Amino acid sequence: MIIIFIRTVIIFISLLIIMRIMGKRQIGEMQSFELIITLIIADLAVIPMADVSIPLIYGIVAILALFILHQALFLLEKCGGKVKKIINGKPSIVITPYGVDFKELKKNNLDISDLIEAMRGAGCFALDDVKYAVFESNGKLSVLKKEECHLTKLLPIVLISDGKIIKNNLDTLNKNSEWLKNILSTRNVNLKDVGVLTINSDGIIYMQRKNAPYEKFKVSLSEVTW
Repeated sequence: MIIIFIRTVIIFISLLIIMRIMGKRQIGEMQSFELIITLIIADLAVIPMADVSIPLIYGIVAILALFILHQALFLLEKCGGKVKKIINGKPSIVITPYGVDFKELKKNNLDISDLIEAMRGAGCFALDDVKYAVFESNGKLSVLKKEECHLTKLLPIVLISDGKIIKNNLDTLNKNSEWLKNILSTRNVNLKDVGVLTINSDGIIYMQRKNAPYEKFKVSLSEVTW
């Protein structure tokens, strides 16, 4: 037991030193390669701690090797240009003044619900409150808000995402699919062409067709227990 305790202390001190040398970004805003290296280091550290048959030096050498690899990739990243894009990828502009860029969302394996969730983390609750939104290469969403944000009594909810009606949200409005389809038909819009449609408590609809700028209009929300 004493041996395992001593080995654990040694590994812990070694990891603490390595992580401190890697810098604060390693803990806060990791790039893809940094996350991979961190996960492997964690796995390598556990093995020599518990298995006394494995020489402790093996674990330390493996951790040092990953540290050297991290530093090499970090230096390559600093070269910028194509090398940095290959290692880290590049930021994706997912919202512009024209609305959501569905192609960029798809490239990043994201959907509208993922985007709205990330927006809430950035302090924005409606798509039309955002002028620009960028998914950084580390996965963080950066948002440039419009000068005037619309205040509503309740948060907007998504009724259509990628051409599909969100039935549960319609039930919240005490409305059915026919009500929503009638709204689309009055504007000569096909359901399958709608990338996203949200509605707020004032009855203001944010609708964007795929490959088209968004539009806003107001509908009646009588008899809604929202």
